[in-house]
Amino acid sequence: MATSPTNDHREAKGVTYLAAWLDGLLGLAKVIVGALVGSAALVADGIHSFSDLVTDVLVLAATHYGRQGPDEDHHYGHGRIETLATLFLGSVLIFVAGGIAWSSLERLITSAESPPPGYWAMLLALVALLAKEALFHVTMRVAKRVKSRLLEANAWHSRSDVLSTAVVLVALVAAQLGVGWLDAVAAVIVGLLVGKVGWDLLWESGRELVDTALPMEEQARMHQVALNVPGVMGVHDLRTRQSAGRAMLDLHVVVSPRISVSEGHEIGNEVSRRLRRAYPALTDLTFHIDPEDDAGEGDPSRFPGLPLRPEVEAALTARWSSLAAWPWVRNLELHYLDGAVTVVACLDEQAPLESQAVVTELEASARDLTWLSHVEVCRLAEQPAS
Repeated sequence: MATSPTNDHREAKGVTYLAAWLDGLLGLAKVIVGALVGSAALVADGIHSFSDLVTDVLVLAATHYGRQGPDEDHHYGHGRIETLATLFLGSVLIFVAGGIAWSSLERLITSAESPPPGYWAMLLALVALLAKEALFHVTMRVAKRVKSRLLEANAWHSRSDVLSTAVVLVALVAAQLGVGWLDAVAAVIVGLLVGKVGWDLLWESGRELVDTALPMEEQARMHQVALNVPGVMGVHDLRTRQSAGRAMLDLHVVVSPRISVSEGHEIGNEVSRRLRRAYPALTDLTFHIDPEDDAGEGDPSRFPGLPLRPEVEAALTARWSSLAAWPWVRNLELHYLDGAVTVVACLDEQAPLESQAVVTELEASARDLTWLSHVEVCRLAEQPAS
């Protein structure tokens, strides 16, 4: 049975609150006990736990502010706030990691020995390891159930704390057995782990800020989803970007050039519906309907354009108003194709004129119009009175 978005949101917040409390308590306990027993590795591991706590806070903020829709100042929503906060967090973590590694290297160089930490310190590390491993599994189950990549990433962040605590536990046991220098080595390793977390956060956030596209495989699947919609003759200029776990998509959809504007627009709406169903992370999708495939031709608005209807009608009226067919013309359809204008002159059904003769006469009278491709003729039945 599918769960509602409200229940998903509540479940994600619940497991994140649990993680925040656990990370805060473990971090405080590790730092205090590590300082009391003189274990740099345990202190470093406590700081690593606090990094998990900060990440938990970011997840909570994302689940709150990320749900706010666009407003008059943020037309694409507020997702980049999370990205900026993550950049800041990554920078702080790298700075902290550098401090941990530097102080630990100094202890190694000066051959400073760590005193035996005692069994309570080792017991704390073991309890922390088991608790964080359990938290990893609980968070990962919720992440899979609510389909949250952000929550899944937070689960793996908890797993990184498990690994660092395992390293510290080995160092504490070694120090208890008289190999005190191993404590400083473990602190350096933990510092490197903290630095890697910070670098990963910086890298992913930086990719979002420079509008990195979705992977090519996902773009190819999106392209195919759009192509499978009835009435779609081609798809090009498909562009994607990411922000705070969400995706945005622009694409051009090629449809038959002679269908109505409303039909072409509804084909585009169906493309949008199918893509949103296939990719729930899409929060913004813009489609452009093309009557022909102009991929690779650049932005057409940068080049000289063709005349619009007022200018076309004025030019044709000046040349056709004296012709015998003109009084029978009820409407002019304009088709802008292949860099020229095709004119369809719709005659009254009762017009006593031969269609090919009308085409010949109209084209001969407008031969000087460089933008005119050719003329076609159609017949219009009299519309019933409303």
